[in-house]
This record gives sequence, structure tokens and C-alpha cells, in this order.
Amino acid sequence: MLDFSKYKDKIIKCAGLGEVLFDVYPTGPKIGGAPANFAYHCQQNGLKAMAISSVGKDKLGFMARDLLACRYLPALLLENDKPTGAVNIELSQDGVPSYTFLDDTAYDNIPTTDLLLETASTLDMVCFGSLAQRNCISHKTIMNVLDAMPKDSLKIFDVNLRRNYYSKSIIEESLKRSQIFKCNEDELPILCALADLKETSCNAYNQYLKDLGIKCFVFTEGAVQSTVYLNNEISVLKTPVVKNVVDTVGAGDSFTATLISQLMKGKSLREAHRKAVDLAAYVCTQKGAMPDVPDEFVK
Repeated sequence: MLDFSKYKDKIIKCAGLGEVLFDVYPTGPKIGGAPANFAYHCQQNGLKAMAISSVGKDKLGFMARDLLACRYLPALLLENDKPTGAVNIELSQDGVPSYTFLDDTAYDNIPTTDLLLETASTLDMVCFGSLAQRNCISHKTIMNVLDAMPKDSLKIFDVNLRRNYYSKSIIEESLKRSQIFKCNEDELPILCALADLKETSCNAYNQYLKDLGIKCFVFTEGAVQSTVYLNNEISVLKTPVVKNVVDTVGAGDSFTATLISQLMKGKSLREAHRKAVDLAAYVCTQKGAMPDVPDEFVK
């Protein structure tokens, strides 16, 4: 049983762990990366959040520090000699992005340091993905951070499959350390195949996760609907119709951050799910993954 009641009325310390990178649009770069987006939206929901990653000793590295500071988001950005991560983004007419990632960047080489492990020991919750684990250095560091966290802390694995930047072993090792898992409709068939499931469905994969001890499964289907399995509850909500889509980058991260933040603040599954759906729809109307969020969406 996943019990969120112990977090109610508590100062919740959390982090997005993994890639801090720049989403490079035709109009210029914007700060992003799923874990950083997650941390930003947790902060918007009233949690004490931070981003954990690595940046290079380059212009984008200094820009990352400045931009996160401008958003009042604390960040532990461990410096290394690799270039700061970036992804070139092209948007379809419907605002749906396609990505081209740079290889062997700073976030692929996050070092395990005493400061990082000390920080991990203070966290109530962390969200991480598979992209930053494509390199063995960052993969090992992420596993070290998860293992250094308190035993009763929450680990959210938002799988975020991109190209060939994942493996069965990385996914299985990450699942063993997690209590909450999230994927989307494009990722589900791949995950079911990797798990050797005969049936490709969210119900089948939820049962697979339950057998592993994971108590919460978040499944999103873009503009159609989203489903949240939590303990013995199920919540299904249609995705709001968004007429003025600008781009969908970061919408999924805002959804996950709001859902978990609101649950930790004592909201029911249905209330938390509704807030997550509404905020994700709003993010689709904004440029970039870290827009200013009106109070009505999170308070």
C-alpha cells in the first residue's frame, strides 16, 4: 500500500534527477530536460524542489544556471568537461515535437560525489528517467542516488524512451528501486515486449508492475485520456480539448509533478488527477516546458 498521508502538512523535499538540457527550437534555445521540468512544476505546486544534473564549462552551462536561478529553482549542477546537453526540436503543425539528441554530453557523465549522496539522503521524493542512463557513468550515479535516499522515500520512474537510449536491464534495475512508474501510449508496446507479456495493454502492464511491488502506475495517452492506478483505485480522465496548442513539450512532466505533488499534499486521487490534467493542458498553450503557472491550477 502506497501511503501519502504521512507527507500531509510536511515540508516535502524532492528532486528531478537526470538530464538538464536545452530544447533548441528554430527560434532559439529554452531550458528543459524532463527531470528539471518535473522539479520546476513540483515547486509550482508548493514542494521544496531542486534539479540534479551536470552541465559543461560552456556558454549553455552558464546559461542553465542563470535560467534556473531566474525561475527560483535550486539546482545541483555538477560541472564536467563535456558539452552541456541539447536537443534539437522540430514541431509539427499540431505542436507535436520530434527530437534529435546530442550524444556524450554533460548529463551523460554525472559524477557520484559526497555532496550528491548527502543531498540524496535528505530527499522525500525523486523522479528520474531512462534517457540520462544511456551512459554507464550517469546510470551508475542515478542508482547510487536512489540507494542513498531514505528507505521510506518515493522514487518515480518516468521511463521517457527515446531512440535506442534504453535497455531491458536498465529498465528492470530502475523498476526494482521504484514505487511509481509512468509511461505513455507509444512506450507501452515496447515495455510489454521487454517484459515478455503476451498481452499489450495498460491493465496487463499494471499487473506486471504490481507483481514487482510497484503500487502506482501512471499511463498517459496524449490527447485522448490518462489512467492512474494507485493501490486498489483507478482514475480515468479524458484529456481536455486544447484549441490553441503552442507545443506539447513538458506537458507530461507537469502532469506527473502535479499528480504526485497533490497526492503528497493530501488530495484524493481524483482531485490530484484532475489538477494534473488541467495543468498539462495549460502547458500545451505555452512556449517551452517551464512557463509561469497561474495559482488557479495548483492551489
